[in-house]
Amino acid sequence: MTNIPSIGKFYDAEEQALVAAIEADDYLVGKSGLTNELMSELKDAAKNTIVDERKKITIRVPQTDLARLKAKAMREGIPYQTAINALIHKYASS
Repeated sequence: MTNIPSIGKFYDAEEQALVAAIEADDYLVGKSGLTNELMSELKDAAKNTIVDERKKITIRVPQTDLARLKAKAMREGIPYQTAINALIHKYASS
């Protein structure tokens, strides 16, 4: 016999109602509002946002600038190459 507490006592009223509904025999998964037409539109939008080709470049930057950029990217939780890419994109787009 184990002393594992019942998780039910940690649920609020809404969560308890949801658990009861899911565990009921007559529970049906809700119908998705995603129609074929909407799915097609979303797929087209996704295709239009994908960049097909990337070009590799080489640049020379001061070591201190690169170190600062890497530190800033690390604080933001992104790779420094992604940060450089974002800076180039922002500059080119404006």
